Order: sequence, then C-alpha cells, then structure tokens
Amino acid sequence: MSKYWSKLAARLEPYVPGEQLKDKKYIKLNTNENPYPPSPKALEAIKAAADSSLKLYPDPVASDLKSTLAKNYGLKSSQVFVGNGSDEVIAFSFMAFFNTDEEVLFPDVTYSFYPVYANIFNIDYRLVTLQKDFSVPVEEFFNAQGGVIIPNPNAPTARAISSKDIERILVNNREKVVIIDEAYVDFGAESVVGLIEQYDNLLVVQTLSKSRSLAGLRVGWAFGQEHLIEGLTRVKDSINSYTLDRLALIGAAAAVEDEEYFEETRKRIMDTRERITVNLQNLGFNIIPSKANFIFMSHENVPAEHIFKRLKEEGVLVRYFKKPGIDNYLRVSIGTDIEMDTMIEKLVEII
Repeated sequence: MSKYWSKLAARLEPYVPGEQLKDKKYIKLNTNENPYPPSPKALEAIKAAADSSLKLYPDPVASDLKSTLAKNYGLKSSQVFVGNGSDEVIAFSFMAFFNTDEEVLFPDVTYSFYPVYANIFNIDYRLVTLQKDFSVPVEEFFNAQGGVIIPNPNAPTARAISSKDIERILVNNREKVVIIDEAYVDFGAESVVGLIEQYDNLLVVQTLSKSRSLAGLRVGWAFGQEHLIEGLTRVKDSINSYTLDRLALIGAAAAVEDEEYFEETRKRIMDTRERITVNLQNLGFNIIPSKANFIFMSHENVPAEHIFKRLKEEGVLVRYFKKPGIDNYLRVSIGTDIEMDTMIEKLVEII
C-alpha cells in the first residue's frame, strides 16, 4: 500500500479479470469472448475510418450510433445511451440512479463488478441468496429500498430469468430503477427491451463484446425512457464527454447493422453449447442450464480446482472462482467446435 493513496484507493477491492497468460499458446475459454471474428463489414468500416479525421474529436452525442441502435431495436434515439463498454455504462448507472444511504439489491452469485461499483461509490447493498439450483428468488427483489441490478442471463451461472419474472420485479419496484444487464441475452434468453415503453423504471444494458465479437472495441449501451437516459448523460458529461472514439462509433454501427452475420455466429455458439453440454454430462458433469455463451459446471467426483489446474497445464484456460457456494464449479466459455472438442479430450484424461 502506498502512503500516497487516498483512503478510497486504499479500501478498494478491484474487480479481477480472467487470466490473460502469454507464456505459451492457450485455448482461451475463461473470458467469455466470442470465438469468431467480428463482422467483416465492421472491420471494413473501421479501416476506412482510420484516416486524417482522427485528429478531430469524435461526436460527443454519438448521433449515428444511437440512430442505428434505435432503428434496430424499435426505439427512439432519445431512449439510447452509449458508453465505453457496458462496464462503464453500469458504473454511470450506479452514480445516476442509486443513493449512498439506500440499499441496492443484487444476487450473491453474480457479476463481481457490482460490489466493486457499490464500494467505490459508497452505495449500500444487500446480496440476495440464490436458490440451490442458482435460480433467482424473484420475490426477494421486491420493494428494494434503493434499486435492483440483475444480469439476465446471470454470470457466472448462465441461468436466465423469464421476462414475466422480470416484469414482476418491475411492478414491485415502481419507485426505484431496475437495471437488467443483458450482456449475454443474445444466446437464448428473453430480452426485456420491449417493456421499456411500459415501465419508466426499467434500464436495459447491452454490449458489443459478446454476441458481436467486439470485446476489443469497448462499446456498450443502455435503453430506457428519456428521463433515465438524461440521468446517464448528466453523469457522463460530468466525467468525460468523449467516451467513445471515432473508430468505435463507426465500427459499432456497422456491426449492429450486419444482422445476418450476427444471427449466423450466435447460432453457431448456441449449437456448440448444446452439443458440448451433452458430452460433458456423459463425463459426469452437472451443467447448470445455460442461455449464455458459457456454461457453469461441476463434476460429481473430481474437484473443480483440480480440473482447473490440470486444464491449465494442458493449455486450456477456464475460469475458477474460489468463493463460497461456487468453489466446486468452473465457468467455461463456448469456443469453436475444435477448441471445445480439444477440451473434452483433455477432460477425459483428467477424469
């Protein structure tokens, strides 16, 4: 600890990302990246935009990208907010909608950035215990004092919540904002974007990182009624008016417009997920039903930490969370068919 740190910096427990090892070639199944390349149209657009215009600031209101997203999702541009990855959008949301003295609710097993944000912004929160099968106890999220944030599907469990259950949470929190983090929704879960006109307390957050293969571009967005978008914009413009660069704005719009490529690659991932789930079950793994581009699994006889270490030795990276309640589970991103088959071969040897 440095003597020059502020009290805030000293008390923080930062988010820990998945390993990015470079000592040898690995099959990376630990960071939920898309195994397929971005849309060729997006790459072409980015290359074409890499010209002398980079000397100029980007559009601070991201007009073209907002218009593209609004058209694609059946919304108005005024109902769209964009940011530097969905993580930034969520951070702005904590500042815009949650108060320090009002308890915010989120699951006890969930995206580990939520408690990090709550701590950095000094926001009270309460962890809601998931059921034994990792499903969300919907009623426990009713009447939140400060608001609610839930990923759908959840991470790292991959379980999804129905839109009807999310609507129950919205109905029972009419005076507080309910944030639904849909980072993985495109792999089989139900989006609640269609509920935005009906519920003025609903904010839906999505990202380019997963289903559109652009984790390296860092673009995320939020959908909600105009008053919520205005709150986010007030926060953003008080920190950094230019959160998205010119290349990101142009590449993101092109990726969203390429619906055919989007549908093709997400279907390949879902098909691989279903096939590999059966193979893993035949090896004695318990697989939590997944609607994401990853699976959450445990073996009936072999400890997860042992499997994690052995796979790493064999050049396959998966995610292991040494935390109570999930310390015998592994989160495995869905890779290409060849990558997943290689993992199965290694698991046969380990098991």
